[in-house]
Amino acid sequence: MNSLQFNAVLLEISNQLSTEQLENMKFLCRHVIGKKDTEKIRAGVTLFQFLTERGRLGEDNTEYLSELLKKIQRLDLSEKLNSFESQPGYTDNQADETEKAKLDIATEVIAENLGRAWRKLGRKLGLTDVKLESIYRRHPTELEETVVELLKEWRKSRGAEAQTKELLEALRACQYNLTADKVEDKLAALGY
Repeated sequence: MNSLQFNAVLLEISNQLSTEQLENMKFLCRHVIGKKDTEKIRAGVTLFQFLTERGRLGEDNTEYLSELLKKIQRLDLSEKLNSFESQPGYTDNQADETEKAKLDIATEVIAENLGRAWRKLGRKLGLTDVKLESIYRRHPTELEETVVELLKEWRKSRGAEAQTKELLEALRACQYNLTADKVEDKLAALGY
């Protein structure tokens, strides 16, 4: 997601907020923005600017805004924000086809074998705790889907630099050697 796309989504969300909904959002986040600045807000985009300045909103940090939208009963807008955040980035920054195929296989094997310790792997791969919490909230009861989402986010963040080798190194660094072995075995069996 680039900043132009992100801002376009914020603008779309802003345009769909009623005056009452905006007032409710201002009320909910007045402790973050402050009374003086809250009085200056006449549109959603202004609110979003204040949230961005205070570190509560960004391209990789949409959880706070998503919660605000849920609290004012705009689940549709919260879902729009979350689904946009999970969209894959541009394809010109993706790995080559062979590496993509290897990563797809690795993702499948890891999702089947990783289990509850997925956050440890996520941190080793460089994802923030905010991003990990966002992933968890999307799939709180489906462990395999959580792991798939984790690896999708990692691949998106790394773009063309995402390599199976790096993924295997992270698994071994976390002491998930059995899972790493299963990935290597499956890749070897498929001729990679």
